[in-house]
Amino acid sequence: MSSERKEGKINRKANALIFPADKRTLANQSRTMMEHSDLLEIVRRPLSPDVEVEVQASREEYERVEAILENEESKYPRLWYDGTRNVAIVAAPPSRLHSNMVGGLLASIIREIAMNQGISSDIRHGLTLSTESGNTRGRTTRGWDGVILYQAPNSSSLMIAVEVGVSQSYESLRAAISWSVCALHCRLGIVMCIREQGRGQTPDPPQYSSIQVENAAVDEAEQDFRRQLTERPYGPLVRDGVTWFGRIKRVVLETYRIPDEDVLPETLLQPSRSFTIVEEAEFVGGDVPPNLQEVVLGDCIPDHILSGEAIVATPVNFFRRVWFEAQFKDGMIQYLVNKRTPITQAEDVRDYVTLACTMEECMRYREKQKIHAQQVVMEDGAQGEAVSATGGVGFSGSRDGWSLFAC
Repeated sequence: MSSERKEGKINRKANALIFPADKRTLANQSRTMMEHSDLLEIVRRPLSPDVEVEVQASREEYERVEAILENEESKYPRLWYDGTRNVAIVAAPPSRLHSNMVGGLLASIIREIAMNQGISSDIRHGLTLSTESGNTRGRTTRGWDGVILYQAPNSSSLMIAVEVGVSQSYESLRAAISWSVCALHCRLGIVMCIREQGRGQTPDPPQYSSIQVENAAVDEAEQDFRRQLTERPYGPLVRDGVTWFGRIKRVVLETYRIPDEDVLPETLLQPSRSFTIVEEAEFVGGDVPPNLQEVVLGDCIPDHILSGEAIVATPVNFFRRVWFEAQFKDGMIQYLVNKRTPITQAEDVRDYVTLACTMEECMRYREKQKIHAQQVVMEDGAQGEAVSATGGVGFSGSRDGWSLFAC
């Protein structure tokens, strides 16, 4: 296991075209494990954004599957392990709404600190953000959605951890933030819990005759969704009789703080503050204190860096309706636009016939259409696929040759 992994960090880069020998070995192990590993089977399934799946597994099985994911160098799914319950947690990629709210919370806190005239630029430069990192304590490995760290010359301190859940179970959010506070000793934890209600079954993306027609249709849909959001800022968003995004039933912001220094790492905390921001698709957070009655400079910067108790207790008034609603609307729109990305039939590939071609011909066709394809290659002669970001033209390849197809 790499030194980076020992430190709890996950570093998965874009895949190479050909697996080295050790990756072929791990791929073969993956195939063997598939016969009896429920965890690996779940990891291989397509998961909807923001989904978390818990699977009973030993620590040893978790480490074997994590090693396979690391050698495949894929960023998602993320894999954590709860050593207290002997449960592996498979986390799907976050939706745009999820990532928008994580980024919005962190950026707003940092921005508010930067505006404080009592803090020198040297101190401000010590503040950094981190997302999607993992840490191990004992037999448990978990991560956070985002965290504010303070980097001193010879050390770094975890200050504020953030977790956002979009229709995620409340207990799993509590467990995640409790781990950051109790086991990793973050000064403060902030949770945003988002509940969506009433979404119907999303239909398959439509087919269009060209990328130009596709882009025009997506632009029209985006404009329609934005118009609806001016009337109903928290949904539902409906188009062609289909509810693409349900109404937001509730959004809650909570803070979590360690009760005492002797708390056990596996302690499940109760929130110290809880505020409802949205209720039944209406903003109700007008009276919410901008620092949630909790967040102060001492939660963001270690006490010994700041000068005096007065500045340590200075409120960090980061919560504003303006940025909250702007981030929320943009996240909903981008989530829907991604889901509406249609399947395009390439004009040069009729009736979905796969055409044999060389790798060079595939690349020339890609350049002609100005389509960016993500190459995903599998081990030893097994077929791999590279599908364009628009879902239109793809390349299928193996050691025996490549094909161009419309998908």
